[in-house]
Amino acid sequence: MKKINVLVIDDSALIRKLLTEIINSQRDMTVVGSASDPLVARDMIREMNPDVLTLDVEMPKMDGLDFLERLMRLRPMPVVMVSTLTERGSDITFRALELGAVDFVAKPKIDIASGLKAYGDEIAGKIRTAFSARVKRLGPERAVSKSASADAVLPVAPGRTAISTEKLIIVGASTGGTEAIKEFLIQLPANCPGILITQHMPEGFTKSFANRLNSLCRISVHEAQGGERVLPGHAFIAPGHSHLLLKRSGANYVTELNQGELVSRHRPSVDVLFRSAANYAGKNAIGVILTGMGKDGAAGMLEMHRAGAYNFAQDEASCVVYGMPKEAVAAGAVDEVVPLRDMARKVLTKVTSMGAQHVRV
Repeated sequence: MKKINVLVIDDSALIRKLLTEIINSQRDMTVVGSASDPLVARDMIREMNPDVLTLDVEMPKMDGLDFLERLMRLRPMPVVMVSTLTERGSDITFRALELGAVDFVAKPKIDIASGLKAYGDEIAGKIRTAFSARVKRLGPERAVSKSASADAVLPVAPGRTAISTEKLIIVGASTGGTEAIKEFLIQLPANCPGILITQHMPEGFTKSFANRLNSLCRISVHEAQGGERVLPGHAFIAPGHSHLLLKRSGANYVTELNQGELVSRHRPSVDVLFRSAANYAGKNAIGVILTGMGKDGAAGMLEMHRAGAYNFAQDEASCVVYGMPKEAVAAGAVDEVVPLRDMARKVLTKVTSMGAQHVRV
């Protein structure tokens, strides 16, 4: 069996040692080298041709982001970022994902010994996912204006109206999902239906993720707190510590958080969100499943489909990892398979065709 060759890049000798021990303990991967800074790593990449890099965010001589940007322009390859659980660390991590990193893990704590196996399983899983991911060369960034005209996406003639809360968009994603969700949401107008989102992400990162999206999108994006009314033009992201569910309070849709057991090996789980949408929104929901490893969401999306919802899956070519959408398609839960670039337009077209009740803007 060919092993996954990993190059570890971190300025801390202790972290390099810990990551090396974790990776080498796996049967299907091995550390071919470790580097204390990007300049050393650059030469080792040429010499060793690794399959996957683990890359620290903040390092001497060259910042991790600068190195990643150059790498993805000149020699694209799978990268897993190793990030500190801080506000600054999470902001930098999201920038790394924009630049092409496949995924990230929190930096291991020095006293992690008691939880080393769980941490080892997590990082090994992310390295395996990165190895199978579709990595693209970094191209020119597309500027997106928060104030751009919504008419470019959802034309509204004078006197026409916006979509009411009777229609909801329910989104699930995992690996590669932070960028996919961003690309989807930035195309939506301020009068779009309310949105609930579950993205597999550790506690401590979801609030920064929501804040980042809120600064880029025409809709308002927030980390769900539980009990919020789901209104048009608002999106709620599941916090990293809880399942996000849709509920009803009288005539209104509201959010609910639940810290129950892991479902499909995750909390938050896409299956939990989709199942709640099936139960409380039925045919008023539109499901969207985006890039991600595993099958979380497939069973819940099938329940949505059976309850009358209309479901979209991201196509293989535009996914970083075609796992979750593939499973949902195989389950018979998906009505349309769509490239990511067309997802917002397709979803909004479907909303319009569903005969939604309107309120005047």
